[in-house]
Amino acid sequence: MTDEELKELVASLAIKSDRLDAQIQETNATLKRVGVDFGNMKKNQGDIAEEFFFNSLLDDPHLGGIHFDDIVKSQFKHRGNLQEEYDIVMTNGDAIGIVEVKYKAHENDLKQLERKMRNFKTLFPWFKDYKLYGAIASFNFYDKAKEEALNQGFFVLQRSGKVVQTDCGENLLVM
Repeated sequence: MTDEELKELVASLAIKSDRLDAQIQETNATLKRVGVDFGNMKKNQGDIAEEFFFNSLLDDPHLGGIHFDDIVKSQFKHRGNLQEEYDIVMTNGDAIGIVEVKYKAHENDLKQLERKMRNFKTLFPWFKDYKLYGAIASFNFYDKAKEEALNQGFFVLQRSGKVVQTDCGENLLVM
């Protein structure tokens, strides 16, 4: 190979390398954008599930035979180095119900609920004498997750039956 041919080869490789770098940057940007889109879709599904279970529990705030007087959703608490987000919390005079809401519940979600329950009385010390109940609510459960939730003594909340509410305004369209 002559010096001139070697120079042309190196120049050609440099151009191809620049093109490859540009293509990699474009691919990374696309992957990042897609990741954000999938992340937002997951968050949106979670928000839908949370809204559904919150509205369902508003009408009849209970876990099994335990009835509650108050219900709040999306409660963030930070105390010292400890921080948690509670999807739904229900209270009465001597009990707290913590409901972890998922669109599709996995076994790992039970560990998250367990941790949140352990941290609850540290984050809210004025509830130290209250009984604490845990529940996992989901539109869909992996069989193992539901079985494990029940084995660990958690309540399991799922959709079932008639879940459609129909409202209409004064200007009902009739054709």
